Amino acid sequence: MAISPDERAFFVQLGSRVAELRKAQDITQIQMAEVLGVSQQTVNSYEVARRRIPASMLPTLAKLLVVTLDDLIGEPTKKANGKRGPAPKLQQQMELVSRLPRSKQKFVIEMIDTVLQQAS
Repeated sequence: MAISPDERAFFVQLGSRVAELRKAQDITQIQMAEVLGVSQQTVNSYEVARRRIPASMLPTLAKLLVVTLDDLIGEPTKKANGKRGPAPKLQQQMELVSRLPRSKQKFVIEMIDTVLQQAS
């Protein structure tokens, strides 16, 4: 099935964004493929826009890459009432901490508690 030039441009940008976010999270194509249930070659095809990423896969990708769906597809998010959300770097780090074994999570939480107590 042929796609329009606009659709092609969207999938090229989406693939590029996925590759950039994946690398920023230090996730390999193989690791991403395992989470998505596809081959490494398929992930590569998504990133270079040889294949279109299925819409049903976007929520899983956004969660893996620690971004919103809007950020993943390139739509600017609007902040409610001009309030600032959590810093993206902090949010990404907390997601990585949540993937650690429980004992290491506990250690990180204790360190954060100590720093916060000293700051008060």
